[in-house]
Amino acid sequence: MNQYLTFDEIQNKCSLLSERYEIDEEKFYQIVEKWAERHVSIEEKILNSFTELLQMVSDEINSMEQTVNMEATCRLGCAFCCYFPIIINEMEAKIMKKAMEKFPEQRKNKIKKHLASYYEKYGEVLEQITAVDFEEDGDFKHKYRKSLVPCPLLDTKTNQCMAYEIRPIPCRTYVNYTNPDVCEQNLMPKETVSFEFLYEQYMGALNEFMQFLYEEGDTAFVNYPDDVYTTDYLANWLRPV
Repeated sequence: MNQYLTFDEIQNKCSLLSERYEIDEEKFYQIVEKWAERHVSIEEKILNSFTELLQMVSDEINSMEQTVNMEATCRLGCAFCCYFPIIINEMEAKIMKKAMEKFPEQRKNKIKKHLASYYEKYGEVLEQITAVDFEEDGDFKHKYRKSLVPCPLLDTKTNQCMAYEIRPIPCRTYVNYTNPDVCEQNLMPKETVSFEFLYEQYMGALNEFMQFLYEEGDTAFVNYPDDVYTTDYLANWLRPV
């Protein structure tokens, strides 16, 4: 029988983290410095920096878990968190879409077909829930979650993300450490933990890299800096044009 952490135990371990763990920001900046020096196209520099920075966020969470002896109870096929609204800026959306264009043809076509079907099925309700102002409405997450509309990139037949390696920060920083049933039984369980504060290191490094490219005179497919300041629901960014 599994012995899951209690809510209080999770809270205590999170408090310990703030005492024992210090994020090494330099590791994030080393990624973009490495790609700045590589003799590849600007597009490749951006895509590889983005992918590696996202992976660094996941690695950092793993290090934190080891520090305070926590193990996530999230498992393959558990996708309750994939019904939350995901907010990203236009730069991230453009890089995600460009990365998906680089997927193998079969995988790319599967996603394209899936998205067409998704927006045909959920288009009307998406119009309503993405009309909620996420900057002004403090209850927007709950309102979105109540709609039971899945993420555009969730394959609901397998409950797997179709672009897992480039999933945004909110997706990879939302973790459960107690009984997985809390996610099934509650729209917004209090027991879950968010490491979304790592967005600061990830975006700080990515933004500095884009600023460097901007000063060099070429930011490829990104309209820098305007794209950084335009945010929206992922469901809006991925809508077929």
